[in-house]
Amino acid sequence: MGLGQYGVLSRNWLHSGQTLVLATPQELEKEMGLKNPLHRKKLQLAVKMLCSKQVEKSAELDHIWVTRWLDDIGLPQYKDQFNDGRVDGHMLQYLTVNDLLFLKVNSQLHHLSIKCAIHVLRVNQFHPNCLKRRPSNENQPTPSEVVQWSNHRVMEWLRSVDLAEYAPNLRGSGVHGGLIILEPRFTSDTLALLLNIPPQKTLLRRHLASNFGSLVGGQAEREKREYMGAAGYTPLSTTAKIRPKKLVFSNLTHLRRRRPGDSTDYICPLDSSLPASMPPASSMAPSVTSSISSSVSSAVSQPAANGAPGPSYAAFRGLSPILDREPGPHAAQQVGPDDS
Repeated sequence: MGLGQYGVLSRNWLHSGQTLVLATPQELEKEMGLKNPLHRKKLQLAVKMLCSKQVEKSAELDHIWVTRWLDDIGLPQYKDQFNDGRVDGHMLQYLTVNDLLFLKVNSQLHHLSIKCAIHVLRVNQFHPNCLKRRPSNENQPTPSEVVQWSNHRVMEWLRSVDLAEYAPNLRGSGVHGGLIILEPRFTSDTLALLLNIPPQKTLLRRHLASNFGSLVGGQAEREKREYMGAAGYTPLSTTAKIRPKKLVFSNLTHLRRRRPGDSTDYICPLDSSLPASMPPASSMAPSVTSSISSSVSSAVSQPAANGAPGPSYAAFRGLSPILDREPGPHAAQQVGPDDS
């Protein structure tokens, strides 16, 4: 698990597996020296999976793979923090907002980037090579293909539409195909800001907007416009920061049982990967069209990179901003450091 540094203290304290199963976060910290909350979470998740005897596909992806994944989604600047936290594929889907803040991921855009990237992993059943790094033979890629583009593949697309001089500006931006397609507030204007295309270069921005519209497809472009026209809409800022939630008086009674940093506010809620009206990916054919709701389009699903048919990516469109998201109905079942 990459947690060998705790071996000596573990041998002195753990008399059996039962001791580990019943251990509280405070005991893990005191008896094993697990002061890093992500290390505690990793151990607790592993124990929970062993007890349930249900091996998750994501558990096959180790923390070394996650550092390569950060390269793919355009966030290599966080590789050291994720490596120190031993964040593996299994932990990715249980990361909370506070976990990312502990990893020094403060940018709202980067939170959304990681959220969308985890969605793409889930729908591809955590196949390690589901993201496309190089151009293939596609003439006009569909949104369900674009959603699997890595950061490097997006830069290749910019070069193909005569914007090569701006492509290097996407390094470290967190822009990948999943963010472009799935986040309704990510528009051509957002991309222009990240590319550092000056506002006065109107023809260049118009050229980018035209190609961006062709890339995401007519339906997604209409949905983005509708989202922009909704009451209370605020544009996606490229500089906004996320801060830990302030404690309110109603929470003071729980301070002894739960620490402020032990939130279960998942960055990518477990119940949002497939809407209730959609069948699981294993039961869908590549040509199935899913009708979700009036706010979500119907789109033909494409085969996933691992050979298994994948559901329509339109089902994931309409992701709410991190700060505006309401807690999900399964919050009580979520796993993480919890003293209650």
